[in-house]
Amino acid sequence: MLDELVKLDVGFNEASFKSYIDNVFVKLFTAVMLNEVPNVRHFLSDEVYSEYEKISADNSARGVIQMYDELNVKSSNITGVSITDDEFRIEVLLVSRYMDYLLDSDSGDVISGNNTSRIEVRYKLIFTKKRQFLQQGVVRKCPGCGASISVNTKGVCEYCGALYNMSDYNYILSSITRIS
Repeated sequence: MLDELVKLDVGFNEASFKSYIDNVFVKLFTAVMLNEVPNVRHFLSDEVYSEYEKISADNSARGVIQMYDELNVKSSNITGVSITDDEFRIEVLLVSRYMDYLLDSDSGDVISGNNTSRIEVRYKLIFTKKRQFLQQGVVRKCPGCGASISVNTKGVCEYCGALYNMSDYNYILSSITRIS
């Protein structure tokens, strides 16, 4: 099915896609640590955004900071591809390594978890892209005012505040499930 995807999504490149998903994963977990989930909103489906925004808000309300120290992606592999009339759907097995612990936001003390050794965690990620996606140039333009914007920062135009909706152009993270 990957061959079919390459034919239909002519800009698709497996190596570039893997780099992109690794980047989105690290950005999401970093945003949780920094309590800045809105900064990665444009890479996420509404459901994933709501889930991680709630996690971040709950941590703030409890006075804790979720830490994913020394976070990296060990591997990511495409495990499935499906194509419907409306979208491309790519399932990925991602293996990440990090130290997983909670800090007290006032004192900075470790409350729980392990801040001395990394754990290895597997995730099932699903990325989706609209079949009728818009072409994006090398320089991304704001849909509101036409200014050049960097989607790697916040996906929000610094001039007019319009949100750059990645789902109109590229794959977005539609589901993330920890499987071990």
